[in-house]
Amino acid sequence: MTTDNFDHQRLSNRILMAMGLGLVFGLFLNLSGLAERPGVDSFLVSGVLSVVGEIFIRFLSMLVVPLVFVSLIAGVSALSDPKKLGRVGGKAVGLYMLTTGVAISLALIAAIVVEPGIGANPAELVEREIAAQPSFTQVLIDMVPRNPVAAMAAGDMLPIIVFAILLGLSIALAGEPGHRVGNFFNDFNVVIMRLVGFVMLLAPYGVFALIAVLGATTGWGTFLGVLKYVLLVLFMLVLHAALTYSLILKALTGLSPLVFFSKMRGVLAFAFSTASSGATIPVTLKTVEQRMGADNKVASFTVPLGATINMDGTAIMQGIAAAFIAQYFGVDLSLTQYLMIILMVIMASVGAAGVPGVGLILLAGVLASVGLPAEGIALILGVDRLLDMTRTAVNVTGDAMVTVVVAHSEGELNREVFEGP
Repeated sequence: MTTDNFDHQRLSNRILMAMGLGLVFGLFLNLSGLAERPGVDSFLVSGVLSVVGEIFIRFLSMLVVPLVFVSLIAGVSALSDPKKLGRVGGKAVGLYMLTTGVAISLALIAAIVVEPGIGANPAELVEREIAAQPSFTQVLIDMVPRNPVAAMAAGDMLPIIVFAILLGLSIALAGEPGHRVGNFFNDFNVVIMRLVGFVMLLAPYGVFALIAVLGATTGWGTFLGVLKYVLLVLFMLVLHAALTYSLILKALTGLSPLVFFSKMRGVLAFAFSTASSGATIPVTLKTVEQRMGADNKVASFTVPLGATINMDGTAIMQGIAAAFIAQYFGVDLSLTQYLMIILMVIMASVGAAGVPGVGLILLAGVLASVGLPAEGIALILGVDRLLDMTRTAVNVTGDAMVTVVVAHSEGELNREVFEGP
């Protein structure tokens, strides 16, 4: 076992331990009533813990745009054959759409069978204004940036990806000048990955703070009213990750799902604590390249793309939530409406930001498409934070699985690294 592998494994264990300790500490503050005392809340919960957690998320967010931009240029510029990029992109998009379709279908079937909305009476309703989701045609138009610098400043991933791909292709086809520029981005990519390593050292402290705040501030009475909904969503998320991803990975690569999931521990902890697949990109990219053996030429494309269009966990939540709200209000959805939900979820996943709470924004559009009241979102808003964290973990798992499958199909996967310690 190399020193790098040992350090990464030890860091993963520390992150998981920090998550457990943070949950225990947060629940203690919550159940003991200490979290509601003004001094404890202002200094510890809303003060120290919230500040540490927010700083950690900002460190991760700080890395996303430069990492995606530089890594994608380095990867694409190394592909001297544009046909190979088209092949990689086609496989990645196809697999992402396939898994999203499977996820929403399984979710709707489970919701129809279990009927989580029958008899539900949430203890508290939370009002919140949900921003409108742009139309699918507008998403396609916005993929091409008016100003690449403005897109980077705003953190709009699809325009950044499109610009980076075009720039990387231009470098690959520009001869000797392109070779010199490509070497610069390759060196820059090494420096950025080193910075990712520094930020990862802060992970246990950030994860502890984020989970502690969640445990200390969550209104547990809300869970009792929608307990069946919460348990069903959590069960389907775990089932999809463990069954669907394992079957695809085993069928298309022959690799061991157990090895895959064991190497995803650190990434899952990051994703769960931040509830942002976008903020987790640096960790996901580092893991699939250094621990699973996927070449940067593939991973630098599929991971950022997955964080943008792969929303399997969100699809599961939206399918069950739509059925839950329909059952709660006594609305019988037709087969056509269920098919409309499937289509809307798959389309809405393209261009959705990988940030906390985006699932609720997408859900508002899904409900409107089948005539359900958007006010029904208030029924599940109180419990969405926990589910958001869990579905983000599922999303990044899908990103990594598709990356491994595509890399394997292109002969760009080092099996010795994947199967190593």
